[in-house]
Amino acid sequence: MNYDARSWKVHAGSSHAFDTAAPRIDNGSHRPDPSRYTDPAVAAAEWEQVFAKTWLLAGPSSDVRDEGDWMKFDIGVESFIIVRLANGGLAAHYNVCPHRGSRLVTDDLGSQNSFTCPFHSWEFDLEGHNIQVTDPETFRPEVLCHGTDLSSVRVEEAAGLVFISMNPDVGPLAEHLGAILPMLETYRIDDMHVIQHRRSDWAANWKGGIDAFYESYHLHAIHPQTMGIIDDRTHIDLYPNGMSRQFVPFAQPNSHFADQEGINPGIAMLMKDAGLDPDAFEGDATHSRAAIAAAKRDRAARLGLDYQRFSDAQLTDSTIFGIFPNAQIGCHPEAVFMHRFKPHADDPGQFTYETTILYKHVDVDGYNVPAWMGLSEDIDVTGETRPDVVHTGLGVPPGMGEVLDQDSDLLPIVQAGARSRGFRGPLWGEQEARLRHFHVTLDRWLAPPSAG
Repeated sequence: MNYDARSWKVHAGSSHAFDTAAPRIDNGSHRPDPSRYTDPAVAAAEWEQVFAKTWLLAGPSSDVRDEGDWMKFDIGVESFIIVRLANGGLAAHYNVCPHRGSRLVTDDLGSQNSFTCPFHSWEFDLEGHNIQVTDPETFRPEVLCHGTDLSSVRVEEAAGLVFISMNPDVGPLAEHLGAILPMLETYRIDDMHVIQHRRSDWAANWKGGIDAFYESYHLHAIHPQTMGIIDDRTHIDLYPNGMSRQFVPFAQPNSHFADQEGINPGIAMLMKDAGLDPDAFEGDATHSRAAIAAAKRDRAARLGLDYQRFSDAQLTDSTIFGIFPNAQIGCHPEAVFMHRFKPHADDPGQFTYETTILYKHVDVDGYNVPAWMGLSEDIDVTGETRPDVVHTGLGVPPGMGEVLDQDSDLLPIVQAGARSRGFRGPLWGEQEARLRHFHVTLDRWLAPPSAG
C-alpha cells in the first residue's frame, strides 16, 4: 500500500480556505544516526546553530498585556525578561545584571516599573537602560564606560504569541512562521488567557518529546483510553522552515478500535459538550463529527459568537501546528494548548516539557469549558487570576493528566533504547511525516556552510 498521510481526508469536500492542503514536500527516506538523541556534541551544535540563531516561542501575549507586565523565559543556559513598554511594544533582555552577572528576576511573572538587581541594587528601566549604579563614585569612569545597560535580544509578537531571538540578524518572524501564521490568527489567541501552566523534567532528549507529540501513530498503544474518540487517520501538511499542521479528528474512533459505528461513551461526552443529546441521535459514529460541528455552529450563532471564520474541521478536531524548532500548539475555538520542549543545558538525556493551556472565557449561559479538557473544578477559567507555574522534577510524575503521565513514563524507555548498539536509527512511516520533516529541517540548520 502506497500510504500518503494526507490521503485521509478528514475534511473531505470542504471548500473552506483553512482546509486547503499544502503542496506535497518529499523529505526522502534517509535513516538518521541515533546519536542525535544522545551525543553531547550534537546537543552543543543544536544550541549554537539552531536555538541561538532562530526564533523561539517565549510565551503568550496575554502574560504581558499592560505596561510593566513581564514574563521570564528560560531555555538551556539562558534566561530572558520580556516586558511590555509604555508605547505598547515589547522589549526582551537577558536576565542578567551587567555588573556581576546576577539574575535580576527569579519569579515567572510580574509587573513593575523597573528592575533592580538583588545583589547590589543596580536599577534598570523597562527598556534595559541603567538608571542607577549604587555608589557610582567608587567606580573609575573607565570601568563603567564598558557598558551598564542590559543586553537585549530581538522580540516580536504574532497571533497572540511572543517570540524572541538571540540572533540580531534573524529574519522577520512572519517569514519564519510563513503559511501557518494566518491559520494561527484565526484562533485569536490574544483574546485567551492562561488557566494552567506546568513544567516537568523528563529523562529523554528534547527531540524525543517532539517525536512523541508530532504523531498520532502511537495512540492505540500508549493511550488506549483515547481509542474511542481520537482517530489516528489524520491529515498532515508540511510547510517550509520546518512548520507543519495536522488535523487530529475527535468524535470518531481510532482505526484500531473494534467498534467503528457505535456511539461509545467518549463520543457521547463530546456530543453533550456540543449541546447534542446522544440518546436521541439517530446517526452512528461515522456521522457524529459532522453533527458536532453543526451543533457548535448553531450554538455559536445563538450566543453571538463569531464561528464563521472556522471550518468544520476546526470546530471538531485538534488542529495541531508544529513550530520549528521546539514547539507545538494544539488549537480549538475554545482553547489552545501550547507545548514546548526545552533542551537541558548540559545533558542530552534530559529536557523540560512545558505546557500552557489558554482558554477563551465567554460569560453567557450555554457556553462551558468542554469536558474533554479534563480540567479540575477548582481552576479559575474567568481570567481573573493567572495561575502559578507548577514545576515537577525528574522522576516525578508530572500530574498533567493520564495521557501526559503515560508519555512521561514511556519517553525514558525510548531514550534508553536510543543508546543501544542494536538501534540503528528511526524508521519513519508516512504517519510520522511531521517527524521526518522536523529532523530534515534540523539537519539543514546543523549542516556546515557550503564552501562556495
